[in-house]
Amino acid sequence: MSHFAEISGSGSGSITYTVTRVLVAEQDFIDSGAVGTGSNWVQTSYNTFGGVHYGLDATGSYVPDGGTQLRKNYASSGHIYDVGRDAFIAPQPEPTGSGTWVLNEDTCRWELSE
Repeated sequence: MSHFAEISGSGSGSITYTVTRVLVAEQDFIDSGAVGTGSNWVQTSYNTFGGVHYGLDATGSYVPDGGTQLRKNYASSGHIYDVGRDAFIAPQPEPTGSGTWVLNEDTCRWELSE
């Protein structure tokens, strides 16, 4: 089984889509049309965070395992899928008094810049 994110709409600038839901399914099920047009679904990896694939070690901790990362981050409802970056990106956090949120292009994660 794999995880798939349903995407809809488009944003300004580079082509971006909003993630509306995430399902666990087989590729054949997604392609069948049972949950809508197959092209509206993009595979995501539960074990991918910041462009790194993680797996469980012998102690039960998640550690980088050298596996293939998929689209920089695991998708969640409300995230965007940026086609140009081929990445899922969380919404930009609210401004804080101590700095500005800047998107790290390598990880596609928001970082606080002072």
